[in-house]
Amino acid sequence: MTTLQSMFSAQRQSPWLDNIKRSYLTGGTLAALVKAGIRGVTSNPTIFAKAIEEGDDYDEQFRPLAAAKPVEEAYWELAIQDITGALDLLRPVYDESAGTDGFVSIEVGPHLAYDTDATIAEARSLHQRIDQPNLLVKIPATAEGLPAIQQMISEGRSINVTLIFSLERYADVIEAYLSGLEAFVAGGASPEQVSRVASVASFFVSRVDTEVDRRLDALASAGPARPAHSPADLAPLYGTAAVAQAKLAYQLFGERFSGSRWENLAARGAQVQRPLWASTSTKNPAYPDLKYVDGLIGPDTVNTMPDSTVNAFLDHGTVGRTVDQDVPGARAALDRLAAVGIDMTDVTRLLEEEGVASFSKSFDELMQVLSDKAAQLR
Repeated sequence: MTTLQSMFSAQRQSPWLDNIKRSYLTGGTLAALVKAGIRGVTSNPTIFAKAIEEGDDYDEQFRPLAAAKPVEEAYWELAIQDITGALDLLRPVYDESAGTDGFVSIEVGPHLAYDTDATIAEARSLHQRIDQPNLLVKIPATAEGLPAIQQMISEGRSINVTLIFSLERYADVIEAYLSGLEAFVAGGASPEQVSRVASVASFFVSRVDTEVDRRLDALASAGPARPAHSPADLAPLYGTAAVAQAKLAYQLFGERFSGSRWENLAARGAQVQRPLWASTSTKNPAYPDLKYVDGLIGPDTVNTMPDSTVNAFLDHGTVGRTVDQDVPGARAALDRLAAVGIDMTDVTRLLEEEGVASFSKSFDELMQVLSDKAAQLR
């Protein structure tokens, strides 16, 4: 048994791959990873940009598309073919798990992150174009994205809520899911229909430490107007925010998916909306390479990992329940950061803005690459 398989069988955490590209489908790489224990796939505009820009894997499909369609429409055809191939490959996992795993995600256009109506329209369209039960459409957890998430769930459509950085926004995401399910049930959905609605809440992890650590550096070198904190006092605070916040998110998950409100929905067939740990590669080389995997293992969760992190976990990952260990210590870690002036509300606001901007930038750059390639092919 691989460590990926053990992660699921022993701890009920699903390991997913945070990558997709045509060669992984045609060359057997994804099939091998599924055999090793990968149980789902996530994608985003940056992942597709890298895949399409890397070589000529997409040229055969793109050539006739470039002659007949606008570049953005051609992009969606390329992406949807990859997603469809992955959905077919993961379908046995979906069936064997009775519809609780084996999902593949595709994200709405990143420029829609602050447009509720356009997000609803595109999410609905993607579900209609890719009519498979193990599809998750990704919607960002912006303030404008929340009503779109609730609307899609109320229509019985499965959603991956992405770009969650704060506990406060995570609470809003859970509410959107529960309210959407309640509307779906009130509209007459049968238990069988309700049971087919799936959702994950993608909590981005490592980027939190990156930003908090940057602010700790600034505190250590503050100018005359604000005396610097002692490096010795700040040293224990580095690299503590992300895992601590994720552990508190898991506590919130347990609280919200219990009690009479949830039990009423569960009786109608509803699935929990699992927390998904995203951005789990280690950005700081001084930290352990599996800091955001080994430290967040527990039931009813997902960890989506890039290739390098998957390989590291297969090589030397430790399978043990950690996500709800030392919760008081997690709260204390955030309290210590607040005491030295780290404003987590501002940290997470900035990270959300940067996340949306980063995906939009990748998408724009990809459109330019495809435009240039279309001109060359013509």
